[in-house]
Amino acid sequence: MENNTSLQQQLLDAGVHFGHLKKKWNPKMLPYIFAEKKGIHIIDLNKTVECLQETAAVMKQIARSGKKILFVGTKKQAKDIVSECAKRVNMPFVTERWLGGMLTNFNTVRKSVKKMQSIEKMLGDGSFDSITKKERLTLSRDRDKMDKVLGGIAQLGRVPAALFIIDIGHEHIALAEAKRLGITTFGLVDTNCDPNKVDFAIPANDDATKSIAILANYLTAAIAEGLAERQAAKDDDTDETIDDDKEKSAARMEAEAQAEAARARGGSRAGGRGTNAPGAGGQRRRTSGGGAGGGRGPGGGRR
Repeated sequence: MENNTSLQQQLLDAGVHFGHLKKKWNPKMLPYIFAEKKGIHIIDLNKTVECLQETAAVMKQIARSGKKILFVGTKKQAKDIVSECAKRVNMPFVTERWLGGMLTNFNTVRKSVKKMQSIEKMLGDGSFDSITKKERLTLSRDRDKMDKVLGGIAQLGRVPAALFIIDIGHEHIALAEAKRLGITTFGLVDTNCDPNKVDFAIPANDDATKSIAILANYLTAAIAEGLAERQAAKDDDTDETIDDDKEKSAARMEAEAQAEAARARGGSRAGGRGTNAPGAGGQRRRTSGGGAGGGRGPGGGRR
């Protein structure tokens, strides 16, 4: 309870509770509105804390399962915050213009990303040294232009598992594409938006930099915790695998040693039988030789 109170106080200090003017409100936000003051709606921070913690738990689970969450925030107030938070947990992000079809036409977008990476690689290894300076400058500009829009999703190999959106009204195209593909959506929802458009809505001020920063950092910390738990589980599995390999190796060596000992005992018994056999044969040859000599004796006597 103390943690919730502390979090609520932090949200209050950051101005998360300030909504839009009453005349701009969306009636579906009524359950999340605490009061009205000087023509401005005040968001209920108790509801904000509940939604924030629920969203953090789901994001943590997604991160623990190894899936990607795409951060989307192209508003001027959100660009730097979103890119910083996404880079901290190695998640993809979009902070410039949302390209139409970035999700629904993902294969085409990936071709553009590969083209950008190819140009960057060739510029780096000197493959373009033979071309003119003007052509090299043109390629560099194309690379920079593509990197500005697609740089945040360069490492995204497939459609993400979820989207975290700052201001769902401003990012309506991204939200529509995610809905069409059945992707889980999280979003900061101000009093002028419909909270039913996202799977997990966080009622909050989505225009103030401080408000966006404290909420984005809180969710980023939850994602980082999920990634840490995933890494710990991997390490435990690796240790167990190493122990199993050691046990199997020891058992194999013991079996080989026993087999070698058995072969040595078998060879010793075979050697003993071989020694006795020649002795018996030699005895028989001597006996046979004596009989022949006895026969020749009388013959010698007759001569």
